Amino acid sequence: MQHSQTLKLLFDAGVEAVRGDTAVARALAAQETPVPDQIIAVGKAATAMATAAQAKYPTARSLIVTKYGHAEQAPTGAEVIEAAHPVLDENSLRAGARVREIVEGMPAGSHLLMLVSGGASALVEAPLDGLDLAGLTARTKQMLGSGADIHAVNKVRKTLSQIKGGKLLAGFKGASVTTLAISDVEGDALSVIGSGIGDVSGAPGFDFDPRIVASNEIARAAIASAARAQGLTLQVNDETLYEDINVLSPRLGAALRSGSSGLYLWGGEPTVVLPPNPGRGGRNQALALLIAREIAGQQGIEVLVAGTDGTDGPTMAAGAIVDGATWQTSGQAALDRADAGAWLEAEGALLTTGPTGTNVMDLVIALKNGT
Repeated sequence: MQHSQTLKLLFDAGVEAVRGDTAVARALAAQETPVPDQIIAVGKAATAMATAAQAKYPTARSLIVTKYGHAEQAPTGAEVIEAAHPVLDENSLRAGARVREIVEGMPAGSHLLMLVSGGASALVEAPLDGLDLAGLTARTKQMLGSGADIHAVNKVRKTLSQIKGGKLLAGFKGASVTTLAISDVEGDALSVIGSGIGDVSGAPGFDFDPRIVASNEIARAAIASAARAQGLTLQVNDETLYEDINVLSPRLGAALRSGSSGLYLWGGEPTVVLPPNPGRGGRNQALALLIAREIAGQQGIEVLVAGTDGTDGPTMAAGAIVDGATWQTSGQAALDRADAGAWLEAEGALLTTGPTGTNVMDLVIALKNGT
């Protein structure tokens, strides 16, 4: 793939602009924030976000709750709990209990700095009385495989939780809470990010300062800037990836086949319906293979499809890079059994970045005719 390196560099430019440490440092420098007594960082970008906050406020206590394998660069002295994603586990419940203990135990006059990023819904949980881990796990798997979007999924999660939807901060007895959030949802609503774990419900009895510090729009703007610096013509820059992958792929394929030479950029979070026993891969790998089918035989088109967090579903890959020569008829069987990841790996098409320190949904970056 002649231009895959360019696609990777553009993806990296987008991710760098919304890294947790970059976004938090930028936000804390731009607006005065009280010195926190406690920092709580939850989500896939928790370690990076907490690193910037701890550098700014070295005396504050820190709790980091993140996905397994995402805490290697945690600040010295921080309390760390790693848990499962996208389906919660015992550590998710341990993290939920610990977060509640800290928030409810903070004294009058204290300031809490909440750092929230995508993935928090699974990583931190305190279920309603009567719900156990097995029940929550089964419910989560059913929702994730149903094709429902994140708004619908998180709406249900709130009804099953003692800490989501503003319930966590309802137990805060201190003076002020600042929430800095990296958005992984359409519309950048704090009530949806992490199922509203860093939000309030109703009128709080404390000062509340919520801010969105990174988003898909910011990442795409950085990619567009990097593309222009390379002399590329930007043909499309839209946040429209909010449909099923089988609906999106024909539309994206048609745009690439019929469009002019240049860079095509889409953001969002597609949905996917999974069979009872899916194979390996996530929505980005499946969408990449579907796009490969749409552009089969087309010369001069290369497409990167990836999650900005560096993980696509329960896999180690961020997504894949495909072109007009990627598709083979054997790919259809892989799509039918939701096993795009294994098929793309065999073709050498997977994109693996490792944890990126952010999570602003997904990106499709395409170059046509290498211009």
